Amino acid sequence: MSTVTPIVKNILVVAGDVSGDIHAAGLIRALKAADPDVCITAIGGKNMQPLSDHFWYDLASKGASGFVEPLKKMPLWIKLINQIRDYMETQNPVAVIVVDFYGFNHQVLGMAAHRHIPTYYYVTPQVWASRQYRAKQLAKLTKKMFVIYPFEPDFHKKFGGNAVFLGNPLLDFMPKPLEKTYNITDTKNHAWKLGMLPGSRQGEIKRLAPVFYQAFKQILKEFPKTEASMFLLPDADENAVAALIGEPPHPQFHFVKDTNYEKRKEMDFLLACSGTATLENALLGVPMAVAYKMFWPTALIAGLVIKVRFVSLVNLLADKLLVKEFLQHHATPRALAEETMAMFQNPQLLANMRKQLLELRAQLGEPGVAARAAKEILDDIQKK
Repeated sequence: MSTVTPIVKNILVVAGDVSGDIHAAGLIRALKAADPDVCITAIGGKNMQPLSDHFWYDLASKGASGFVEPLKKMPLWIKLINQIRDYMETQNPVAVIVVDFYGFNHQVLGMAAHRHIPTYYYVTPQVWASRQYRAKQLAKLTKKMFVIYPFEPDFHKKFGGNAVFLGNPLLDFMPKPLEKTYNITDTKNHAWKLGMLPGSRQGEIKRLAPVFYQAFKQILKEFPKTEASMFLLPDADENAVAALIGEPPHPQFHFVKDTNYEKRKEMDFLLACSGTATLENALLGVPMAVAYKMFWPTALIAGLVIKVRFVSLVNLLADKLLVKEFLQHHATPRALAEETMAMFQNPQLLANMRKQLLELRAQLGEPGVAARAAKEILDDIQKK
């Protein structure tokens, strides 16, 4: 009896930063669950590596943001681009999937389009916020874009793009929020839980970790039982971050490496670096203030090209200043401490913000986003 040899479906998946690595890993897992003949070649990070059949490079740990910093990565990028070109010409991939990280990935898309390889953007860059001309380029280079906010399909449609919203992929692995009450009578002596998220990139951590720590020191003067947790990535060097603080950490200050959000969702208030973390906090229903400090040339250029009113994803979704934003020279220990203490002095403010954050969660769809995207991609491949 003869058997039919299955056709191996070579798919290239490319991500370039920490959050992209997480989302790409979820999609790879879903692709393999739906079709065992899928063969994944990947560039990304530590989450993608064990799931891939061929893993080339941990680009996520080397990722750069902004306008100036990526220039330092050009020799590495050129090397990887050449490797991707060889792969496309020799391995006959049935699809190329890129995740966020526009600066590198639009080159990958261009090479694939030139070779008539179907391309998909999973977690499309937020071109609606700045450099909107890129939307027209994305429309030309992609077969389909899987966007993560409900307003994005209409935006991309104006530029000819095929964008679909299947839900926000964060919902695939975020736990349910805690049930919390704010019936606190002695706010001054309450054991408040303050969380700090200084970012995932070295530059962000260098600029924000000392600011957050000094804010905590000022908060202790008014709320002496406050416990502070600074959340770091699993592979972060605690000693290096402690050195940035510049003094022995206070006994009520701790570093936390929380891989499942269970510790973070216990926090009463968070000081967070602008980025994906702010949306994660919203999904957990944890009130926050947002801070960001850029390398000054990057900040100068950003001020010229950003076309939205807010920096925080939470405020953009709410279309109002739901959480306070402290940017550049406004991101001081004093300012962040004052905002935190105002919340601790009036717990009803925390309750109101939490309610509004959880209302945002309801707008972002249901879990199973990666599985739905994988099905659409594999259906397209099957038709081809």
